[in-house]
Amino acid sequence: MSANISTRLLYAFLALDELKHFTRAAERCHVSQSAFSVMIQKLETAVGAKLFERDTRNVTLTPEGKLFVDVARSLTAEIESAFADMAEYVEKRRGRVAIAALPSLAANGLPAVIAAYKKLHPGVTVTLHDALSDQCLALLRQGKADLALTAPGPNVQEFDAGTLCSDPFYLVCRRDHRLAKKRSIQLEDLAGCEMIHLARSTSVRQHVDILLRNVATISTGLEAEHLATVAGLVEQGLGISLVPELTLFQFRQLNLVAIPVETEGLVRPILIVKRKSESLSIAAQAMLDMITKELGTPDPAPEKQRKRRKYQQV
Repeated sequence: MSANISTRLLYAFLALDELKHFTRAAERCHVSQSAFSVMIQKLETAVGAKLFERDTRNVTLTPEGKLFVDVARSLTAEIESAFADMAEYVEKRRGRVAIAALPSLAANGLPAVIAAYKKLHPGVTVTLHDALSDQCLALLRQGKADLALTAPGPNVQEFDAGTLCSDPFYLVCRRDHRLAKKRSIQLEDLAGCEMIHLARSTSVRQHVDILLRNVATISTGLEAEHLATVAGLVEQGLGISLVPELTLFQFRQLNLVAIPVETEGLVRPILIVKRKSESLSIAAQAMLDMITKELGTPDPAPEKQRKRRKYQQV
């Protein structure tokens, strides 16, 4: 038989045990003495035993009442602890949030957001997975990530996705390359150029292939999984490469230049993705809000895009 015992009855019992007086216990519980007596009777009925001995002067526990004291204290302590824990989560003093992000974002932009988040909510554990697009979505699908920052792809449709920002493309080349002095690059300028590419499994490569589909570039046969490898190959004069703006930090220490490419609005969108029909935790929602505020930008109009893309030396 299941007992229907409210926390009010438990607190009434403990108050009477402590004060040994119905009137004072009723005052502590903010009810009338008659209502308090009814509460104790309800508790005894639910427990199935008499808990107090009553006479005109004394209120004492029965043997069953003495046993129930420990039960009542344990139950109220667990309830108070549970509510205290819940308050910690609500106030973001505790919790967990996991993010899966493309390596370019995981290394550039997102660390500053995580640092700011940890400063505001030091008790929340933040986990970061740097992974390629499909791996980001797999982590989200498996429940190992609350949010994913990734590029578009066919598998995104099963999730709730929105555009966080747009990532324009740049030409990266040596300073002695024939295109190095240009302020901006037209796609047709790349005709006859030897290209170094990222691997076909990357979202960057998929966008570059679209950009260059009508341009007669020369394939060097050099493809790399990592941007640092691409940078090293370009530095040695083995070719040039097209990379998104968010990846340019990988090329800063080398004797290279980065020049914005006019792509007629074709840029790599960066998506922020979460599972459909599933609410985020308070901690994860706070992270989503901060990422959107710090990294999110509307798609720029072509004119604004041109003004933003300035010749960069990396």
